[in-house]
Amino acid sequence: MSWQTVDRILKKKHWSLRKLSDKSGISYQTIRNYRYLRNEPTFKTMCKVADALGVSLDELRGDKDEVNTRR
Repeated sequence: MSWQTVDRILKKKHWSLRKLSDKSGISYQTIRNYRYLRNEPTFKTMCKVADALGVSLDELRGDKDEVNTRR
């Protein structure tokens, strides 16, 4: 998961990590661990984050070009 992408989306939405935690159902401490300790989230967790942010998993991973080329 690309935290640079997550940070960009959070900034655009004017959301904090706390709000992402609330919207995704993932504990705030877990979100912080993923963000700052660079722990890798599980696939299920990445799905929850993507759903909360309203983006695809490809976008969350930073694969925006790949999404745009699929038709």
